[in-house]
Formats: sequence, structure tokens, C-alpha cells
Amino acid sequence: MGVFSKIHRFREAGEEANVNNVEQFGQPVISLFTTTKVFSLHHHIDITDSSGNIRYQADSKFLSFHDKTDIRRATGEHVAHIERKLLTLHERHFVTMADGSGFQLSNELFHFIRDITNIEGLDWQLKGNILGLNFELYDGSGNIIAVIGQKLFSIHDKYCIDIYREEYEEKVVAILVTLQHMIRDRQSSHASASSGSSGN
Repeated sequence: MGVFSKIHRFREAGEEANVNNVEQFGQPVISLFTTTKVFSLHHHIDITDSSGNIRYQADSKFLSFHDKTDIRRATGEHVAHIERKLLTLHERHFVTMADGSGFQLSNELFHFIRDITNIEGLDWQLKGNILGLNFELYDGSGNIIAVIGQKLFSIHDKYCIDIYREEYEEKVVAILVTLQHMIRDRQSSHASASSGSSGN
């Protein structure tokens, strides 16, 4: 493990847990990995375990203003439904779990380096390092739940996630998928703004 691995926490399936994660939080209970299929009419995400077995799949409806996404286990059971709220100053997504419970992710604005996303309904916070592409998920008492790392320069939009609270696995998966959509939306809006300014 090099110095860079302390800054950037992504790893491929089969590799050892990130040195910085282990030093701070110990060995994760579960590690999952995502790959997004590109050039598809539907936004599709496969979520696999360390052996490459698919545990969850997420699919978004094509041309949906509310960015509606459903997550299912590999066996087909429904896990969660995600929708984006339009016309709001905050980036806000609603998540409804299969058991009927729900929560929403609301991104705090005006943070230059670290993003803070409040998870209302769970009293959790997702703290992100935009430069390092790392995100840490904490409960209301400040205890770590999961650490997320995004791969640099990947056309398949890869993430890895180390989970430290096994009982929250499916909620964490729903948050991970929502985070990917929020990052993608932000990248699209920045690209649109850049192309608009360059065209003036």
C-alpha cells in the first residue's frame, strides 16, 4: 500500500482493505463493489461481493425527470425505490425501503472541499472528500457505518464500499446508489454550465 492509498480509498474486488480504513476503523464486515453499465437506455448498476457475485442490481427509468430507480437483490426481491426531488435549492433524493420505511438525502450547499449530505429520517451524515473521491457514512452518534471510495478515470463509474454495520447493509446500498446518482447529476450540471459559458 502506497501513500496514495491513504488518500484515495478505492480498491478492486479481491484486494486487501484500504490501509487508511483499517487504521481508522478496523476491518470491514462486508465489502461491496459497483459497476455501472454505460451506453444503455437504462442506467444499470451491478453491486457485487468480493468474489464477484452479484448481490444487488439497480435500474433507473429512461428519461425520467424524477430519476426513478429501483434496487433489487440478485434473487429478485425489491430492496428500495429512489426518486429525485425537483425544484429545490438542495440536491434532495427520497428513498423508500421495501418494508415501507423511508429517508431522504439532502446535500448541504457551499462546502468547498468536503460535501456534507444529511440523511433525514435516519439521523445519519455522509461526509465526502471531493478531491479524494472518498465518502464516510456516520450514524447520529458519530460512529462509522461505511466508507465509500470511487475509482478515478473509470468509464464504468466504479465504487467500492466497506460496511462496518452489517445490519444496515441494504440501507447503505440504497445510499450508495443514491450518491452515485447525485454525483452524476452534479457532473452533468457542471458540464452543461461549462458548455453554456463557452458558447457565449
